Amino acid sequence: MKNLNRYGYFFIAPFWLVFLVFSIYPVALTFYYSFTNYTGSGTAEVVGLANYTRLLTDSFFVQAFVNTLKIWGINFALQMGLALILAAIFSDMRLKMKGQSFFRAIFYLPNLITVSSVALLFGILLDWQHGSLNVVLMNLGLISDPINWLNEPATAQISVSLILTWMWFGHSFIVIMAGISGISTDYFEAALIDGANRWQTLVSITLPLLKPILLYIMITSLIGGLQLFDLPMLITDGIGSPDGSLNTMVLYLYNQAFKYNNYGYASAVAYGLFIITVIFSAIVFRSMYSSERKQARQV
Repeated sequence: MKNLNRYGYFFIAPFWLVFLVFSIYPVALTFYYSFTNYTGSGTAEVVGLANYTRLLTDSFFVQAFVNTLKIWGINFALQMGLALILAAIFSDMRLKMKGQSFFRAIFYLPNLITVSSVALLFGILLDWQHGSLNVVLMNLGLISDPINWLNEPATAQISVSLILTWMWFGHSFIVIMAGISGISTDYFEAALIDGANRWQTLVSITLPLLKPILLYIMITSLIGGLQLFDLPMLITDGIGSPDGSLNTMVLYLYNQAFKYNNYGYASAVAYGLFIITVIFSAIVFRSMYSSERKQARQV
């Protein structure tokens, strides 16, 4: 039996080989490069903590960090608000909404479209001179002159946030609906009998029981938001214009590595991003459950 069990290692060897070559090795090599001045060619010279010291005082990285938080914050607030409102409506026992499967498919559809297609679509819609949005707003008399949505820092960040909301609120809606379906209907029936209104039912029953689901959505959204790259890259000139307002942390990392050939510093940026992601995820996790622990102690 021991000899037969040894054959199992041959079956798991391909997985571990691929995992070591394409996962562990790049991570370890990036960590090594973060302590060097590697430029993509030649010999990498060890510079110690110079890249990390530069990272802490780099105003462009700080701006990219702030831009990333702004875009993610606006997107997350709108995305979760819209998903919660729609989930509350579709799960309301008083309304008994029909066609839920159809609406779920419609809401989730933007999540299936590739980012390159989305960037092309909204690039045409938001075009300054011939964009459909400006044409509609001018025909309605809401604006007198066309707005250059993607050429002003404030409107550019809001535009990208709204595009991300359109892409991802359907995913959050599906997850929240799945969480609500796991809540026993006895709670909602008891609340209905006791005369609780919709707001009281949402605040006192639905949201507390959805806390693990909301925590999951918030952490995954935060991790994805801090890694935002493709949409700002495709919808602008690739350097985060206008005025660096769409220069996210990953876009800054990408340009440092593949445009300026600062692979050593880009590696330090990558690990800085990793540390930031871990810290923010820990803060979110701790804040979500600290209140619950306090309530449990009081009880």
